[in-house]
Amino acid sequence: MTTDSPGARLFNAVSNVLRRPAMRPVTRAVSGLHSAAYRVSGGKAQNPKYPTMLLTVTGRKTGKSRTVPLIYIEDGDRFVIAAAYSGSDTDPVWWLNVKANPSAQVQVRETTVPVNATEADADERDELWRRLVQMYPYFADYETRTTRQIPVIVLTPTAT
Repeated sequence: MTTDSPGARLFNAVSNVLRRPAMRPVTRAVSGLHSAAYRVSGGKAQNPKYPTMLLTVTGRKTGKSRTVPLIYIEDGDRFVIAAAYSGSDTDPVWWLNVKANPSAQVQVRETTVPVNATEADADERDELWRRLVQMYPYFADYETRTTRQIPVIVLTPTAT
């Protein structure tokens, strides 16, 4: 599906609605359902075209664990994600939490790994962003919707 196909236009329209502040409870519920399906299926209940992980971070205000499903690419032993938030002009809450506490955990299929999150520097970001867009073309659309540069985050496994 190209980003100008009827399916992509529908996806973009739904995405535009879901990123409105009034829709946050719906977005949280859908994210929770996606996370639950991921856990129950061991990561098999996902679109194989778009690799998905569960990222668990510590809430910067509550101290509670927060889990969000995210599309990722691999870069050696590292995982790379984008704080795209469907092209919103605000950062996703999970990214605000990661900036406050970069220690996190990822579940990739049935494997859970502790990671340290860092924002890619400018040189590395360009190459990683290109690879993210190649894997998930909607990221390019998101970039045109926002005034911010979408952060690219590198998740490096840590010793347990």
